[in-house]
Amino acid sequence: MPFYMNILCTNDDGYLATGLRVLASAARNLGNVTIVAPDREQSATSHSLTLHHPLRSRRAADGALVVDGTPTDCVILAVNALMDHRPDICFSGVNHGANMGEDVLYSGTVAAAMEATVLGIPSVAVSYAGPEFESIEAWEAPLADLLVGVVERSDFPTSTLLNVNLPPISPSDIKGVRVTSLGERRYSESLTRSRDPSGKEYYWIGGGAREWKGDGDSDFRAIHEGYISVTPLHLDLTNYSLLEEIRGWNLDL
Repeated sequence: MPFYMNILCTNDDGYLATGLRVLASAARNLGNVTIVAPDREQSATSHSLTLHHPLRSRRAADGALVVDGTPTDCVILAVNALMDHRPDICFSGVNHGANMGEDVLYSGTVAAAMEATVLGIPSVAVSYAGPEFESIEAWEAPLADLLVGVVERSDFPTSTLLNVNLPPISPSDIKGVRVTSLGERRYSESLTRSRDPSGKEYYWIGGGAREWKGDGDSDFRAIHEGYISVTPLHLDLTNYSLLEEIRGWNLDL
């Protein structure tokens, strides 16, 4: 089936990232691809916006539009200024590293897809769960097939984005696709305290040991067992099961 779509591709690893190049190439079978991506690494920027200085864009040698801002900035500029036509769909990634469990709250990759969702554009965030980022290149063909399966849907859910994680194995060894829930991720000893050469104390966030837990349908279990994980994320963060209980707390002033 031929597709003639206007496609926005973005990421949080920067416009030179291997994952973005693979994603854009996989998407070109679906229509016209426009890359609007940050000019540098923007991992863990979450849904941050640049409000206190102007944003600038330039066109790179490969045709990508490069923005000196966050992934969320990139989507806003793409939709409202940089693209000739409103995108029919937004693909964000392929992120260099997994985005599972609570990672989605920090991820610039997921935030870019979320911003597109806020703007009423169907969106998919894609991440690779392995450390060897050059291995993402082998995923172009299966990723292209997966994207076709998404865009073929005429009933893509509103206010929802799909968070896809690819396992760190050869695509030929994939067992299939699982629709999953978010697992739970906990870090220990992820804050380093030290002193610089002048003796001043500083702190460094990151690293440490990571532990996962979750039900059998969780994203990290799917990845561990050799499946592609697809998790639907909804913009509405309301915990509806607690509405009546908290209404009974008698919080009126």
